[in-house]
Amino acid sequence: MKILVYGAGPLGSLFAGRLVEAGHDVSLLARGKRLEQLRQYGLVLENVQTGEQSITYPNIIERLEPEDAYDLVLVIMRKNRVYGVLPALQANQHTPNVLFLMNNAAGPGEFVASLGMKRVLVGFPSSAGYRKEHVMCYLGGSEDRLVSIPIGEVDGSITDRTWMVADALASMYGYQVEIRTDMDAWLKTHVALLMPSLAAALYACGTDNYRLARTRDGVVLGARAIREGFKVLRALRVPIVPKTMKLFELLPEPLLVPYARRLLQAKTMETALVGHAQAARDEIKHLADEFLALAAQADVPIPNIRRLYPYFDPATPPIPDGSAEIPLDWRSTAALLAGTAGFIALGIVVGKALTGRNRD
Repeated sequence: MKILVYGAGPLGSLFAGRLVEAGHDVSLLARGKRLEQLRQYGLVLENVQTGEQSITYPNIIERLEPEDAYDLVLVIMRKNRVYGVLPALQANQHTPNVLFLMNNAAGPGEFVASLGMKRVLVGFPSSAGYRKEHVMCYLGGSEDRLVSIPIGEVDGSITDRTWMVADALASMYGYQVEIRTDMDAWLKTHVALLMPSLAAALYACGTDNYRLARTRDGVVLGARAIREGFKVLRALRVPIVPKTMKLFELLPEPLLVPYARRLLQAKTMETALVGHAQAARDEIKHLADEFLALAAQADVPIPNIRRLYPYFDPATPPIPDGSAEIPLDWRSTAALLAGTAGFIALGIVVGKALTGRNRD
């Protein structure tokens, strides 16, 4: 396929490089210093887990002209910057498929308003990365651990072009594609999980995942903010997807908090969470604001989200390192234990009844 990658940051570069390796005719749009780096060094990628580097040479362009024609455009950039590229995409009528791969709580409405329903797809890149001079460091898939990229049509349908785009992305080394009919709900759930909650808690702890892990109050506030975000979505009749995300609703707080603290200490969090939080504070706040706009439509209290919101301002003093003053909520644990005991008791009664029936 003839593909344009719009956005030459870590993830746009990663996708461009992988698509070149897969044999596609790839152009990468870049400007300023990044344009100079690509022309001087080529597209250099470095795996943060192995240190392995690769160099590819996509076509490098400075702008999308109205007469340019591509089979597919991948828009991979910060959400708050995408509005600046919509006029160029709108002016170009020779590219029928534009896939926006990014965080998005507001929905695809503005994309559709600019380009039309038939041209727009949405998805998520499922990768992380950061810049190191001209080298783009990334955390992505491998031969042994395929990373799944969710994509979907705006209206939830599955068409021939959905499969065509999925096949192109699935040709990349280390990746597979999951076609979803609920992509907007997936993206809203992902934002609720991270932006007004876990990312805000990270800022509250000095943008240090290890400090957050040892600061119970930060984890508690983040966990409660996640639950509030999910309540907002449910009030708006937006399903929580994928289903594994419901763990954050169902797991009692005394179990959820140590589980989250253990996850936060993983080495990969330095790239997957901290690196992006440091480089893209503007985007994360933009996404949190998008989510607050959703919350304004729902009659759901969000005290923990509002308590964390001031930490988007780097001038706000952080939570003291190691603070553990907020009491854990044991009510859900008591209910879980009571329910489990009741279930066991019921099982004993039913078991005795069945045993007695078998004797008869």
